[in-house]
Amino acid sequence: MEGIRRKESRRVLGLISGTSADGVSAVATEVTGSGLDTDIEILGFRTYPYPSELREAVFELFSPETSTVDKICEMNFVLGEFFAESATKLVEESGLALEEIDLIGSHGQTIHHLPRLREAFGYRSRSTLQIGEPAIIAHRTGVPTVADFRKADIAAGGEGAPLTPYLDFILHRHPTRSRVLQNIGGIANLTFLPAGASADDVVAFDTGPGNMVIDAVVKRLSQGSAAFDEDGEIASRGEADWDLLETLLSHPYFGRKPPKTTGREEFGEAYASSFIEEGERKGLGFEDLVATATALTVESIARAYEGLLPPGRIIDEVYVSGGGAKNRFLMESLASRLGQIPVRENDLLGVPGEAKEAVLMAVLANEFAMGSPANLPRATGAERAVVLGALFPAQ
Repeated sequence: MEGIRRKESRRVLGLISGTSADGVSAVATEVTGSGLDTDIEILGFRTYPYPSELREAVFELFSPETSTVDKICEMNFVLGEFFAESATKLVEESGLALEEIDLIGSHGQTIHHLPRLREAFGYRSRSTLQIGEPAIIAHRTGVPTVADFRKADIAAGGEGAPLTPYLDFILHRHPTRSRVLQNIGGIANLTFLPAGASADDVVAFDTGPGNMVIDAVVKRLSQGSAAFDEDGEIASRGEADWDLLETLLSHPYFGRKPPKTTGREEFGEAYASSFIEEGERKGLGFEDLVATATALTVESIARAYEGLLPPGRIIDEVYVSGGGAKNRFLMESLASRLGQIPVRENDLLGVPGEAKEAVLMAVLANEFAMGSPANLPRATGAERAVVLGALFPAQ
């Protein structure tokens, strides 16, 4: 690490598969400095979709009913191979060579996240599990790989998430404008950066489901012929059921105070199945169910702004990233719900929204190399700022 640390700039790859589990987002970056002095140039970005059978196997790991220890064991190494292959392809397609890459930062694929304290065998603990074996990535590419970014934060008393606020803070804080950086992936999460924010001023948490429930409804009711609501076309033809929506919004998560994070454990297949059953009992058709699921995402985001951000704070602008930013109807609905607050795509800030989480992984790997803490304790609930990640040397 010392040789990498001394370089004026470092070429770092970032790899991640998010909560939607569509595939691996991979970015090649040139990183100069660290912390508030970080400067990033994006050299290449691609998303490598999981083949359908592999994606189905990944989804089996999300549920205790379909996951087994042998599946987890096997898929950890299978996904390691896929992540390594994605890194190699990106380097080639970006006109680079693996020998030019200093570091890889890999998030892996989260398969289970238990952020709330639980009692087990006399211990009180939180836990999280990401797979996609980093030793395989380091061995196949010949590049030192930093991974397991969430665990040090949990060891320090945090929830291991959200981590994106660190990137938002170092790149997108503004001296005079208060911003919300809203990600709408499988789960939706926000970072609130008050004008002139310090690290202690940043507020960040998961607002609830993003695309997760919408995708589940579309996949189930289309008998698998569609995996998501492209451009929000299905929802735009339906009408949200507000009585059902209010019932959905009574879920305890929405009223919980930050710091807080969530995932498929609360809003995954079981939640979507219950939602579909209740909607069909009320006589809602396919389009109305998708419209109601979309309204759940929009309304939970808007109510988070209204009820969970510091009182008296004014939001000057909202920047949206993640797959939800490509859903025209969802974006229009969010803009309408927020009234006079401008709603824009994250791309306008210089980081493509689809690449943002992969860029975060590159930044976290860079901070590991520089020995710099990269969590925001106010966002995660950790007792202190800590260096994130573990090193897997090149072989």
